[in-house]
Amino acid sequence: MVDRAEVEAAVAAVAGRRASVRIEGSRVGVVIDATGLSAPERDALEANARAAASVRGAEVRVVVTAERLDRRLIAVASGKGGVGKSTVAANLAIALARAGRRVGLVDADIYGPSQPRLMMAEGERPTARDQRLDPVPTPYGVPMLSMGQLVEPGRAIAWRGPMTAGALGQLVDADWGATDTLVVDLPPGTGDVQLTMIQKHRPAGAVIVSTPQDLALIDATRAIDLFAKAGVPIIGVIENMAGYACPHCGEISDPFGRGGAEAEAARLGVPFLGRVPLSIDIRTASDAGKPPAADPDDRVFAPIAERVAEWLAAS
Repeated sequence: MVDRAEVEAAVAAVAGRRASVRIEGSRVGVVIDATGLSAPERDALEANARAAASVRGAEVRVVVTAERLDRRLIAVASGKGGVGKSTVAANLAIALARAGRRVGLVDADIYGPSQPRLMMAEGERPTARDQRLDPVPTPYGVPMLSMGQLVEPGRAIAWRGPMTAGALGQLVDADWGATDTLVVDLPPGTGDVQLTMIQKHRPAGAVIVSTPQDLALIDATRAIDLFAKAGVPIIGVIENMAGYACPHCGEISDPFGRGGAEAEAARLGVPFLGRVPLSIDIRTASDAGKPPAADPDDRVFAPIAERVAEWLAAS
């Protein structure tokens, strides 16, 4: 005869998580909560629970369940390429993680993935379990997935719309474990990936990246319009490449102008999140896979992430 109290105590000792035990003769059924655990952690939990419940030759069945987490998606978008959107997305993800959120990063720029280099994850290949991808860890505490990790380096991805939509689904619907926030680096423009993201994965809000120049602002306005028409809130606008400090004399110049994104945000009635300077240090650090937001002394991305975190807490 299997003693229920003995089994429950044994399972609780090794699992430390919610579990229920059902005993019918020599059969023991254990249902245990694995919310927030990664796939390897769930496997270990199941094995430990099975070993703990296997008393007196009982036949044991362990079922591991998980509640759906309230995971929020933040879409980082731009109306055109070349405005530093991916650099901003990587640093925003790291800065949010440093602020205490459990953050994952999705590189949804299917045709031009750059996050593996930015996050020092080049050459890392994700594994899969039960037809779901396991995100790749990074040195910055932000797991990530990118098409750049699924294809050979330098290989062109020449896909039509339905294939990009399927790829996006694999990245977003991966096993993100305890992650509560997904930063999604979208491709430039307002095409198939953006529409699929809005229709199937529904971001909590969108962050728009633009340079101060008029041409970039025209396209950024289109990106804002796309999300606004779809009912996706605009978290705010970030002005990138805003001001250049000469490393020799310290004089500030504005090759792309200054204040244009802030003025456009005010005109459209959306928040302005802050400026990122045009800096050789940011460029070289990013190329080396060392995002500036990982530096404890970061004063550029941390305030922007704080405003995004405040928006998430209030929405």
